[in-house]
Amino acid sequence: MSYSFLPWPDKRLKTPAEPVAEITDETRAIWNEMIEMMDAMPGVGLAAPQIGVMQRLIVVDASDERGKAIRMANPEILHASEFMRDHEEGSPNLEGVSATVSRPRAVTIRYMNEDGVMDRKDFVDLWATSVQHQIDHLDGKMYFDRISRTKRDMLIKKARKRAK
Repeated sequence: MSYSFLPWPDKRLKTPAEPVAEITDETRAIWNEMIEMMDAMPGVGLAAPQIGVMQRLIVVDASDERGKAIRMANPEILHASEFMRDHEEGSPNLEGVSATVSRPRAVTIRYMNEDGVMDRKDFVDLWATSVQHQIDHLDGKMYFDRISRTKRDMLIKKARKRAK
């Protein structure tokens, strides 16, 4: 299988992804491909809808040394800290632009792991930002949906200009 990043405003990027019923060899193959694409960017996370796979699958690796990717199916936020953290976010679906987004500094996530078992994990700082960013993709949202309309319009205009 060979995937590529969907260019924004592809309607699939605005469409909620379907829940995953079970972890299959195909699921594992998709995760492996996603990790390769994430590492090649380089990025700290990737959601399946970004490459046109409309399933609730994400990978996250905010480690310094790489190779620590966490594979998740059907991730959901159980708890988010009150403390916020600002981080410059971007996306390969709208290249060349980024924006500062404020998100909870820490989150507790429940998800189905690569063995098909329900698991939960706490994430902080960049890991937490990345997980939340990827879950947004699963819900049909982009990071710039979390900034003011004025900033979003400027960002999209800048991205379109760069693409010409």
